[in-house]
Amino acid sequence: MNNLNDPPRWNIEPDARGRGAGAGDGNQWNYALLVPMLGLAAFRWIWSRESQREIQESKAQFDKDVIAIKSDLEARYKETLTERRRAVATLELQLEKERQRVSGYKQAIASQSQHLMEERKKLQKERDVLEEEKERQVNSGAAGAALHDALQREDSWYNQAVDTLKELESQLVERQNIYCSYVQRREQRREMEKSLLRKAAKGPIGAELDLVSDLNDIFDRDTHCADVLNVDKRKNGSLMWVYLKYWRLQVSLQKHKRAEEAILTKRIQAHTK
Repeated sequence: MNNLNDPPRWNIEPDARGRGAGAGDGNQWNYALLVPMLGLAAFRWIWSRESQREIQESKAQFDKDVIAIKSDLEARYKETLTERRRAVATLELQLEKERQRVSGYKQAIASQSQHLMEERKKLQKERDVLEEEKERQVNSGAAGAALHDALQREDSWYNQAVDTLKELESQLVERQNIYCSYVQRREQRREMEKSLLRKAAKGPIGAELDLVSDLNDIFDRDTHCADVLNVDKRKNGSLMWVYLKYWRLQVSLQKHKRAEEAILTKRIQAHTK
């Protein structure tokens, strides 16, 4: 084993004669090995320093890129947030306008319904008066027989008017169902409304009951729809049902008025002969 206190002799140590312990040209070999080692050490030092510089530059560039990306993301986030707030504000404004419009419709429908109810009560009173008059006329002999005959002659017109109202009711129910549907197109409802208006204008009771004007009022104001899960079409609509009752009362009233006018005309013709 080597003695640490007596290390081996290297060629770089001179012998007693001033030369290395090896051959006579040991100094040349020593210097030949020393130069590459110094060059390698210098290269490693330069490479290490250059690597450190590149690492510092890469780190600085990375930090700049991170800051730029972070700034861009923050700007995009603020822009997106502003757009979302603006969109929410717009939707809230539209919703408030829609609420006001629906509220206005409801008030208009309530007012119209109240008016129609008053008209209905008025017509009902007139009908009751006519019924009383009818009973009185029937009980008065010849005049009663004449009124009875006149009313029978108006049965054809009355039955036709009732059938027209039944058909109109069925079509209004279907129209309101289309209005309340989420899948049926608006154009289909528009075409159905035009068809209803044409039939009302040409029908036997359209002019007498002013159906065209009333139908337009229904199309503009009746926005009532039943629950989303509703399957009964007749639960849709509100104003249309008031109008249908109003029209039936008018038909009954018109029947008696037509009968009275026929009797009055017959009497006038009899007096002028």
